[in-house]
Order: sequence, then C-alpha cells, then structure tokens
Amino acid sequence: MSHNILITGGSGYLGGSLLARMGAADLPAYDKLYALVRTDEQAAAVKQYGAEPLAFNIQDEATVRSTVLKYGISVVFYLVDPFFSAPQVHFIKALAEIQKTTGRDVHFLHTTGAKVFSSHTGAPTDRPLLDNDPGLYDVQKSQQAPIKPVQTPIETNNVVIEEAEKHGVRSYIFVPCIVYGKGLGFGNQISIQTVAIVQAAKAMRRVYRVDSDKPTWPVCHVLDNTNLYLELLRKILSGGNPGYGKNGYYLASSGSVSWDDLYDAMAVALKKRNIIDDTSVVMASDENFNEMAKAFKYPPEITPRQWVSFSIGGKCTFTARHGYELGWKPQYAPSHILEDADAEVEHILKNLKD
Repeated sequence: MSHNILITGGSGYLGGSLLARMGAADLPAYDKLYALVRTDEQAAAVKQYGAEPLAFNIQDEATVRSTVLKYGISVVFYLVDPFFSAPQVHFIKALAEIQKTTGRDVHFLHTTGAKVFSSHTGAPTDRPLLDNDPGLYDVQKSQQAPIKPVQTPIETNNVVIEEAEKHGVRSYIFVPCIVYGKGLGFGNQISIQTVAIVQAAKAMRRVYRVDSDKPTWPVCHVLDNTNLYLELLRKILSGGNPGYGKNGYYLASSGSVSWDDLYDAMAVALKKRNIIDDTSVVMASDENFNEMAKAFKYPPEITPRQWVSFSIGGKCTFTARHGYELGWKPQYAPSHILEDADAEVEHILKNLKD
C-alpha cells in the first residue's frame, strides 16, 4: 500500500520550495500528495505541483482526525508554527489510528529551527552539538532558555517525540538554520534571518553587530534545505528506516559562518543600493538596540536587546551529520552565503513588504 502525504505550510518559504521540487525529485512511488491551504488562490497554486488542496482547521482535533482518516494520510510534513504543539499532537493521534487500521508505519515530521539548539535557548555552545548525538533528546530536556518565551519551542520538540513514541508514530525533528536564496514556491520567496538584517539596516541606515565575540551560526541554501526534506521523504517512502524519535533530529546545514562576516557582506550590498550610508559594521549601543527593535515585532515580555540579538545574533554550534548518513549532499559550501550576499539583498529588497 502506497503512502498518502500531507504537506503543511505550502505557501511559505520552506514549504513552497518543498512542494515545487516534489515533481522533479524522482521519489519512490506514493499514492496521493495533499497540501494544506487557507484560500482559493493557494488551492489553485498547489495544484500546479500535483498536490490536492485540503482546507481544514488544524487547531481542531476532531477535524484533523476526520481529515487524516478520510484521506488515509500516513505521512505528514509539518512546516508551520514551530512554537506550539497542539496541532502536532492532533496529527500524531490521527496517524496512530491509521497505523492501527492498516498496520503500516506512519510518520510525522515537525519543522523547528536552529535557535532551539543555540545560546538563545540554553543549548551547549562550547563544543559541536551533533544532530546524530544519541543524547540530544536528553540535552533538549535539560535546556532552560534565558529568554522565557523561547522555552516553548524546545518543549514542543520534546512533546512531538514523546507523543509520537507513546502512539507508535515515527517522528522526525527537522531543523532549518539560516536559510538563504530565492524561494522556489508560489508564496513567500524570502527567508527570515537575512531579511531581519536588511530590516534593521533599513531602519538604522547602518548594519550593527549585536555580539562582541564573533559567534558563528549554521547556514544552508534553500535548495539544499529542500533536498534534505526530500532525502528524508525518499527514505520514508522506500522503507529505508531513517532514524526517528529520540534519534530523529536532522539539521540542514553545510557548515557555519560568523555573523560578523555575514554582516560585512550584506553591508557592502546594502551600501551599493543606498540603503545604508557606511559599509563599516560597529557594535550596537543600547540606544541602537532600542531603535533596531522597532523594525521588528517583538513580545512585550522581551527587552529590545534580547529580541534583536535573538533575531540576528547568538551562537549555535549545532552540526549536521544525520542527513549525510542518508546520502544528502549539499551543493553549496557555507561560504556561498557570503559570496551570494549581493543577490540575496537584491532579492530581499524586491520582495520585502514595508
């Protein structure tokens, strides 16, 4: 019996790129591909990728259950909100019913973010933190985020793993990092962190660094990020038994760069377009943090300094190993983000909504 697949977040940067590449990926056979949509326009758009649109409320447990059972969905790739866990648990419980009815393996992939494995969330940063480390679940369970609101996505990762294990569902924690490059889908075409650097620079007419110790962060081109999603799906569809549950973390990254190098490269591109007045990058003052924070929407319980640092700084030593074990081979070295900064800035400015 072939799998029926549901992808959520198809109008987003990562989900749209995944949908757009499904047809050319030469995946093992599956039955139906479904995509969660919210509007008629999205419904029409996903059809071009061979996906059947489904519109339903993922916050409602009964609706999720009836939808999963009606369409026989056995693989869910969840690419929407990484913070809160209620919809994920709804899907896991529904998938468990599919498993009991059919006797087949069922799979749930949750997309989180590298911040959940960084200095922002109390993860170790004094050594490489490998995504295939057998103790990674225990690390996550012990983490205490210095910024209280970002404790939630750590707990969501843990809930997904624990609920899936309890219900006999194979779970995967997929971890994007600083993803860059033009989106491949029909919806959002731009990323998050590189966009935040541009937003702060526009507000200040200058690029500021937010850390004094030259921290590094993992990076990945959007095509390589998409290909890891596809490689994991390939293994699922072929019965390749990829690591799951407490051994199911997958970071999409070819390596790391320093924030300072990224600031420098983007500053040159921004000055070229008269967005900033000076290519030199200096340490932000308290006043600078307050002004930069106005370029972002941030929770009132977080200080401007905390939120700006969370958005465009911090240290993450999370290191990809698991994807390579599947046969994933990134096309772009980490230094490519610096070489591609001019194109990245140009693309962001064309798509950024003020």
